[in-house]
Amino acid sequence: MKTESKIGILLLNLGGPERLEDVRPFLFNLFSDRQIIRLGPAFLQKPIARIIAHRRAPASMANYARIGGGSPIRRKTEEQAQALEQALRPDGDFVVHPCMRYWHPRAEEALRDLARQGVSSIIALPLYPHYSIATTGSSLGDLHRTAARLGIGIPIREITAWPDEPAYVDCLADRILAGVRSFEGQPVQVVYSAHSLPVQFIQEGDPYVEHLQRTIAAIEERTAIAGRLCYQSRSGPVEWLGPALPETITALAGEGCSRLLVVPISFVSDHVETLYEIDIQYREMAEGLGMRFVSTPGLNADPRFIAGLRDLVLAALDGKGTTASSG
Repeated sequence: MKTESKIGILLLNLGGPERLEDVRPFLFNLFSDRQIIRLGPAFLQKPIARIIAHRRAPASMANYARIGGGSPIRRKTEEQAQALEQALRPDGDFVVHPCMRYWHPRAEEALRDLARQGVSSIIALPLYPHYSIATTGSSLGDLHRTAARLGIGIPIREITAWPDEPAYVDCLADRILAGVRSFEGQPVQVVYSAHSLPVQFIQEGDPYVEHLQRTIAAIEERTAIAGRLCYQSRSGPVEWLGPALPETITALAGEGCSRLLVVPISFVSDHVETLYEIDIQYREMAEGLGMRFVSTPGLNADPRFIAGLRDLVLAALDGKGTTASSG
């Protein structure tokens, strides 16, 4: 049954610098967020974030230079938004926009656009399958604070996590099976790589690791191929979830493993973590250790994945797996 009113959908994502000159302000925005990393007492968060951004910018700029001079995450998320809006046309009047946490378009831009278009309600759909306070929680909190500051009272319904959404799992399983076939029957080690988090978050009850394990269990039920979970993209002087992907690569090489299939399990849009860290940095590391290295392609605007996002939206309209609130 078609919806009778116009509904706005916000695809929540991290965002990324689109040009090299954006890198430093992007890093400042990132490290200013205490829900990602707590830098001393609260009143020192931004001063310390500014120092860290200044120090890290040159190396980060060099990484972005190797993938074309900037992050493609905005373009990829816009492609996902366009595809989802198209997929939802038979179901009613939907408007789908990206909403980035640390770069443009940020919550203020996205909310103003939806208000101008006259939507009656908003569905916040995080492009993070696995809930963490540092990703989904931070993005949703920013969205609500921004709506309150702007005086936008449009009701917002949240989709908080979808670690075993069937289409998402099927897409990953199919990519893994295709990757294994590329080794032509030779034994290969599957490694799942997720963005790392401070261990303290998990100790405080964050369900991120549990959600990752749910995804892996659902994938392996389809593939019957066991893999190892590891983490990447640590930043900051705290204890992070491990083992780290480079440590895992070194350990596997020491065990005699010569073929590696890396699956970016927590990333659904290609950006610096997949295009540089996995496909360049860790590929070069593995090949230097004599290993054949293959990574599964990103989900991006895969029609089956978009169909899964559509299912999440329609379930949210029925009140399944969501939280309703007022902006």
